[in-house]
Amino acid sequence: MRALITGYTGFVGSHLTEALLERGTEVFALYRWRSRLDNVGHLQDRVQLIEGDIADAASMRHALEFSRPDEIYHLAAQSFVPTSWSSPGSTLDTNIQGELNLFEGIRSLDISPRIQIAGSSEEYGLVHPDELPITEDNPLRPLSPYGVSKVAQDLLAYQYHRSYGLDVVRTRGFNHTGPRRGQVFVCSNFAWQIARIERGEAEPIIRVGNLQARRDFTDVRDMVRGYILALEKGVSGEVYNICSGRAWSIQEVLDHLLSRSEVEVRIETDPTRMRPSDVPNLDGSYAKFHEATGWEPQIPFEQTLDDLLEYWRKRLAAETGRIS
Repeated sequence: MRALITGYTGFVGSHLTEALLERGTEVFALYRWRSRLDNVGHLQDRVQLIEGDIADAASMRHALEFSRPDEIYHLAAQSFVPTSWSSPGSTLDTNIQGELNLFEGIRSLDISPRIQIAGSSEEYGLVHPDELPITEDNPLRPLSPYGVSKVAQDLLAYQYHRSYGLDVVRTRGFNHTGPRRGQVFVCSNFAWQIARIERGEAEPIIRVGNLQARRDFTDVRDMVRGYILALEKGVSGEVYNICSGRAWSIQEVLDHLLSRSEVEVRIETDPTRMRPSDVPNLDGSYAKFHEATGWEPQIPFEQTLDDLLEYWRKRLAAETGRIS
């Protein structure tokens, strides 16, 4: 089995690569020359690297021709919601045109891999209380340029499946986190702030955004297991939610992380962390995906947060050691 991963150097890409290698899959990894390799340094000699960029059609076609994959996991994207507000054009270009380049490359080479498109719960956007939990039949009302770009990716995948017979399985992953998550994302950012305060590297203030928002969090290791099952057992052309089935408020996330530390802190709201429009509640149902694949979350979210905090403690200690 040969698999091509776009977005290999990212948080999810590193965990997915590990899971595929454990399965015995030959992994081809698309990466940009300027990408940071922090997450994948331990994997470099176990994968076949392909330098390229999804934004370039010729580059994407070369990666496909070189790898001739049986499976494709399309993770590469501009995936940080706040950045989509400051750079909406580049978010749309990267996410939509990148997927289009992938699909057209497949068609031009006349290959027929199974393709997993990593969508997002941000596609649902505005969800009314009587529409919870969110199923795949919920209306798509995105509330950010990022959400709009993921809706476009989702529908483009459906269109290419119906029009050209591409073997596509779409997943809508709800929030996921765990070790190696970039510190700009909320759970990781809280853990990073706490770890820095513990080390005396920052004043005892936790800066926060909207603590009332509720999100359905899944451990990244469960999420990538779901991605693999989506291609092993998912129905071509279908779309599946991957989530835990329980929403946590951001306040609850912060409270849990603080309970794992002895630091005393002050909480301050940072206006720059507030969004022009925020999704109040993303509480999902994975019933359809469970029925198709048998998947269900295995790692409690409390453990995920504990692992994330410990990751930042060890990483900051290691960085200090390198500097000294």
